[in-house]
Amino acid sequence: MSEVPGKLKEQQENEGAEEKAEEEKDEEEEEEEEEEEEEDEIVGLADYGDESESFSDGDHEKSGDGADPFSTEVKPRILLMGLRRSGKSSIQKVVFHKMSPNETLFLESTNKICREDVSNSSFVNFQIWDFPGQIDFFDPTFDYEMIFRGTGALIFVIDSQDDYMEALARLHLTVTRAYKVNPDINFEIFIHKVDGLSDDHKIETQRDIHQRANDDLADAGLEKIHLSFYLTSIYDHSIFEAFSKVVQKLIPQLPTLENLLNIFVSNSGIEKAFLFDVVSKIYIATDSTPVDMQTYELSCDMIDVVIDISSIYGLKKDGLIDYNFHCFRKAIHEVFEVRMKAVKTQKNQNQVQKNKRATHNGTPRMP
Repeated sequence: MSEVPGKLKEQQENEGAEEKAEEEKDEEEEEEEEEEEEEDEIVGLADYGDESESFSDGDHEKSGDGADPFSTEVKPRILLMGLRRSGKSSIQKVVFHKMSPNETLFLESTNKICREDVSNSSFVNFQIWDFPGQIDFFDPTFDYEMIFRGTGALIFVIDSQDDYMEALARLHLTVTRAYKVNPDINFEIFIHKVDGLSDDHKIETQRDIHQRANDDLADAGLEKIHLSFYLTSIYDHSIFEAFSKVVQKLIPQLPTLENLLNIFVSNSGIEKAFLFDVVSKIYIATDSTPVDMQTYELSCDMIDVVIDISSIYGLKKDGLIDYNFHCFRKAIHEVFEVRMKAVKTQKNQNQVQKNKRATHNGTPRMP
């Protein structure tokens, strides 16, 4: 009979040891998960993510882009605004989705705020927000301060073939509201659908819109606001060139890229050099020589040719241009690596300061 209590005692000790081992194992797993979460928070900015969700559901208040200064810095926000049927969605589809201009005739009118991430490369990395034409800035549910606060460029599209007096009034309201929230926004005016106008009519329309828009700002005491004007059409390369100039203003490394292109051109005997985003045909930078529209169009067409029949263009032996190009590409990667390291370091420092503040407030982090 004395053996039974002994066995029970031994069994209880074994069960206690197993429970203790399981608790220690659970604690180790929790610590590992916390460490992984901390690492994700620190390096999360470098992994910009595939935020394919849009504001099509009208849930634009959930975005935290305006709250994080680093997310807006690394991935600038471009707003597409204008009246209904002015061509905003058509521009986005043609430039970033390779849609044929003729297919845009069947696009439905945008009735919600739609957001899209454009992350084709280290150069082209931003967000495009397509706004419906009937947006009401006085609607209490429309948080325009949050939207404008993290914006790098505001593109306002005006239909040149329609009466643009209402568009100019909306432009003035939009610019004044945006400037009060964020004076650093670049205001870009696309005088769109000019393919149906004669050359003289194009020039006259641009002059009239330019004069009226700036007069409205002067009357409001906002002469220091700078508006950039572009004649655009989705039926030629003018829309790509205009978007290229908009994106270039959002790239802090632009002067460095231009200098690298100048060095590349001078050492390779090249007439003109563009740094293209192959997907959208936006040129991120070019050398200091003036841009010729015909040269740009030829370069765009050659990109399509090389992509379609790239196997024909293989060379067995690299020449001088190939060597210089490899050096140029390496330099570009180094430029953007420095940028990424700086952002990671700043994010890490912010996280450390956040942890210190939490400890100082009496809410230390759990071990």
